[in-house]
Amino acid sequence: MLVYLVCYGISFLLARRHLYVPSGLLLIGAAAWLYMRDYLRTKNLIHLRGLFCLAFVGGQGVSCFKLSKLQTDWQTETWLCFLLGTAAFWLAFEEVERRKSRRETLEQEYAGDAAEHFGTEMEKHGQKTDYPRRLLAATAGVTGLAWGAFLFEAFWLGFVPLFSYGVPHAYSYFHVTGVHYFTVSSVLVPSMAVVYGAMVRRRGGNLRESRGFWTAVVLAALSLALPVLCVSRFQLIMAAGMALFTFISINEAVRLRYVLLLAAFMIPAYLGLTVMRSHSVSYLNGIFEMKNSATPIFITQPYMYIANNYDNFNCLVEGLEAYAWGRRMLFPLWAFTGLKFVAPFLVSFPLFVTKEELTTVTLFYDAYYDFGPAGMVLFGAVLGAACCLLVNWRKRGGSMAEHLIYAQIAMYMALSFFTTWFSNPTTWFYLGMTGAVCWYVGRGGKYAGEKR
Repeated sequence: MLVYLVCYGISFLLARRHLYVPSGLLLIGAAAWLYMRDYLRTKNLIHLRGLFCLAFVGGQGVSCFKLSKLQTDWQTETWLCFLLGTAAFWLAFEEVERRKSRRETLEQEYAGDAAEHFGTEMEKHGQKTDYPRRLLAATAGVTGLAWGAFLFEAFWLGFVPLFSYGVPHAYSYFHVTGVHYFTVSSVLVPSMAVVYGAMVRRRGGNLRESRGFWTAVVLAALSLALPVLCVSRFQLIMAAGMALFTFISINEAVRLRYVLLLAAFMIPAYLGLTVMRSHSVSYLNGIFEMKNSATPIFITQPYMYIANNYDNFNCLVEGLEAYAWGRRMLFPLWAFTGLKFVAPFLVSFPLFVTKEELTTVTLFYDAYYDFGPAGMVLFGAVLGAACCLLVNWRKRGGSMAEHLIYAQIAMYMALSFFTTWFSNPTTWFYLGMTGAVCWYVGRGGKYAGEKR
């Protein structure tokens, strides 16, 4: 943490002198240091604190380059808030981990590979119940729900985004209130298919000869087709990313090169969906307003989807006149209960952004909107403590729930620069549906060594 604090202070001073590139590189280096520290200590590629630091601090470093005309020098309070949020997360995680290590000195029986525990415990306790069959049924159920919701939305709205060429924001209008949650639940299916494959393999089954396995593959393919039909790059990244993180969670020996290989595979798909969304190069360049107009679009687009989020936060710091006192972060409650329709004042807040089209924000946007700098500390500390508890929960065993939920939270940490995940109703819908699936699969007995 001391390395980060020193780098942060120097980066701030460099930015004040308009030395933007050195300022950004220093923060990116600090982010890599924090990630590698946790990775080398735990050998966990998807360690939650490491992912958060790599994404949030590294994203801030990328934003410090100031490659767009939309970007301005940040307020001192903005710099302070980013520091407070990161430090609160890191220190809370560290404190919970330290307390646990002092309290639980007799846990040698739980040492070892979580992936191996996932298999051996299932073998000891799962012989009487066909958990893979239940999981396959649940996977088919989620896929059916997602496709049913998609077809209803397409019928009700009268169009499919993929076939609405020439309409750049077709997906933005492809929402039927309440129904769309089920459509986007398709992102959970590839992760469930990964767990199913692990179940079959741990029981000694031959994956290629298993009809259930190929059924799971087909279900995963059908679920991945929905982001394409919706022309949603975000959903495609979420589905592939959570499946990868689930695989890594079960098989901790996965090497970094496989992660990079998937990323390389996802780039053409991402660019293809950009074309399908009718986002021409001239259209995107007009929005992003890069200082160097010759910057290739494959650099400009990911850069702005990371960098501008921090500038949107700075706009919030500059423009906010009164705190929301919790109403922003409680938006999932207003959405699921329907109170947002009964009392619109609960959700009617201005969005402070650099440009109307660029609405993505950081993980801490709503925390500041509600309580200012104090919200950064409070939210960062709670999230850091919760992530540490989740890491420790996953270490104790290898149940399906642990891997699926851990993979989801890991994905949110890896994209902490992108949006306010935990004040987004879809996040809680995903977690709720995952919990329901795990309850169905594991009900009526023991599963992976855990009491149900």
